[in-house]
Amino acid sequence: RLSCIRNNIWLASCGVLSSGLAVLSSFGLMLFCGVPFVVTVANAPFLILGVGVDDMFIMIAAWEQSSRKIDKSNVKSLLAETYAEAALSVTITTVTDVLAFFIGTWTAFPSVRSFCLYTGTAFVFCYVYTLTFFGAVLVLNHKREQGNRHWLTCMRVDVGKDPAESSCLYNACCMGRGSGQPSEPEGEHPMSIFFKKYYGPFVTNKWIKLLMVLLYGAYLAGSIYGCTQIREGIDLRNLANDDSYVVPYYDDDEQYFSTYGPRVMVVITESVDYWNDSVRLGIESCVQKLE
Repeated sequence: RLSCIRNNIWLASCGVLSSGLAVLSSFGLMLFCGVPFVVTVANAPFLILGVGVDDMFIMIAAWEQSSRKIDKSNVKSLLAETYAEAALSVTITTVTDVLAFFIGTWTAFPSVRSFCLYTGTAFVFCYVYTLTFFGAVLVLNHKREQGNRHWLTCMRVDVGKDPAESSCLYNACCMGRGSGQPSEPEGEHPMSIFFKKYYGPFVTNKWIKLLMVLLYGAYLAGSIYGCTQIREGIDLRNLANDDSYVVPYYDDDEQYFSTYGPRVMVVITESVDYWNDSVRLGIESCVQKLE
């Protein structure tokens, strides 16, 4: 928003901070419990940030909707209505993500197990911080707006001052209509208006719905075909712990022996009398033929 009072930059920043706190809490708890930290775990913060920011937008949207139904002076009822609207969606998102990653802890690969433990725990902390820390930030931001305070400095803004008496820069940065003014109509956000008046009627048109079904059918067919073309491939080095002997082995193998092509192994599955000279000669002859 252009208003220096209704601007929610700090609110959005605290939503990102909430995800960061979840990552720190998860990593700290897992390291304290002795879970090994592997290189793949470094990707976890990006996943947490995506889900955390999504939950933040849901909470802010629910707060905006609740503020149109309930008296803004009743903060408890306003926050309760916000949780009633947003908590179910946030909970379902968190439960599905946590289940997906904790199921991954059953794998036999230690590095994958560590990644799933770190990420799943971070999702739990992200849920806790969204419903506690970010809810408190919503209330504090609401009180700032009700007090007609600037979004950056939190200094009280003179909303009754005549804009003609000040410079354009002052009017843009230091003036704005407060949310507590009775003369200010509480309007919907432009994005909400767009989806309600334009996008909603457009997608509910019968021809558009038919087109979407056809497009989804084509997408589904392409996805099934793509699944049949998937070939397994993975860098085994990334599946080992950072302090494992396997890591320098694969590094040296790639550096010194990658030009010789893939390794070929021959396994003798039967019981062999290695003390017999003729058997040893036969094995050596077999090796020479393979070479």
